[in-house]
Amino acid sequence: MNPHDIPVVAVSYNSPELLLGLLSSFRQFYPRNPIHIVDGSEPGPLARIREVAAGFEGVQLHAMEYNIHHGPGMAWAIQNLNLSGPVLFLDTDIVVLREGFIEELLAVLQPGDYGAGGVAYVNRDGFDIDYAYGAIAYLHPPCMLCNVEVMREWPMPIKHGAPMVAPMRALHDAGKSELLRNLPWCANDVLMGTKKVFIDHIGQGTSTRTGGYHLEEWMAEMAEKRKKEAADMAARAGSYNPDLLNLMPAQRKVLEVGCSTGALAQAYQQKNGEADYWGIEFDPKAAEIAKRHCKQVTALDVEGMSDKELAELSTRNCWVFGDVLEHLRDPWRLLARIRKVLPADGCVVASIPNAQHWSVQAKLAIGDFRYTDGGLMDRTHLRWFTRVTMLEMFQNAGFRIEAGGPRIFNEPARDKALPAIRMMAEALGIDPQQAVNDALPLQYVVRAVPA
Repeated sequence: MNPHDIPVVAVSYNSPELLLGLLSSFRQFYPRNPIHIVDGSEPGPLARIREVAAGFEGVQLHAMEYNIHHGPGMAWAIQNLNLSGPVLFLDTDIVVLREGFIEELLAVLQPGDYGAGGVAYVNRDGFDIDYAYGAIAYLHPPCMLCNVEVMREWPMPIKHGAPMVAPMRALHDAGKSELLRNLPWCANDVLMGTKKVFIDHIGQGTSTRTGGYHLEEWMAEMAEKRKKEAADMAARAGSYNPDLLNLMPAQRKVLEVGCSTGALAQAYQQKNGEADYWGIEFDPKAAEIAKRHCKQVTALDVEGMSDKELAELSTRNCWVFGDVLEHLRDPWRLLARIRKVLPADGCVVASIPNAQHWSVQAKLAIGDFRYTDGGLMDRTHLRWFTRVTMLEMFQNAGFRIEAGGPRIFNEPARDKALPAIRMMAEALGIDPQQAVNDALPLQYVVRAVPA
């Protein structure tokens, strides 16, 4: 497709001077692209906006005559205009500095992609955060080129200051964030105080200039939540399981499967000096971060390794699975394969969530079996284990449990559920005290050695 034929959509509100800056700078380099302005201005500014739009060829003004807001304005265009193929979305406070940015966006956008532009990471409310597990890839809307047919397959943009959060969250939850293409210059050009490449996001967004989006209440409500969730995300990114660490023998040749960003590796080496610590990590971005703390990190799917590749790891005498086995397709088979290459003095150290936990039983009892973004009901769990089935898994793979135990935390709400678990066990002829004991651990940590 010719870059000069790609339609453009911009949402406007009460700022005719911003719209003039966008249109005049854009038309200097792209004279014929059809441009759609979705406007929610009040009557006074709207009159001037009509004059601005009329001053340029190929510009169509869609006056809502009410404050439609940024996200719904984009959604209206996606759903109501006769658009097809790639569509360029621009904020009205964008100034185009030179030709070539549409060409660069178009060069990376593939058929079937959602869009291309500046991709960063946000939490589930749309606030920017550093990368960590659970972070959502977010295509920032000031300048993005999107396949509009693909956009229609996902939730529409929404009202507040992170209008793309609904579709980005849906892509993340579906494991489809790879449909976003990141261009570093685009992320750079929309930041304040950077040396611009193609465009300048002059930072006078309509909500800031006019207060027209009326986000004060939402911002006040979300500010504390943002602080807490950002802190929680940072803590998870740099956290590790201390009970798992304590089960790892000293001065071993460690291979951690699912090493994340390397927090456990860092803690182990603080105790053991320059340990020979390797990692395997499915997430390439996390693997890159983990290299700061591991001597070697490989980004791959451990279940896809060939027998030859596994045999090359026979020097590793401590395999670590920190909340990983439940994410695998066939953890039983993988443990059996590791047993074949593990040296006689080797071990497997693992932490595994307890599917018999009282909260899971309670949720099942009331039909509230819902996946979450972490914890026992993590939506990425594929397998579920109780104390009994966990022990069976290691035994059947050729291991015996040498050490370990339950991880039990202070959970006052359990006091309401435990009597019911006891009664159910009694009704089924099962040891009620054992049923209660097995409902307490949130996780188990174990160290298994060759049987």
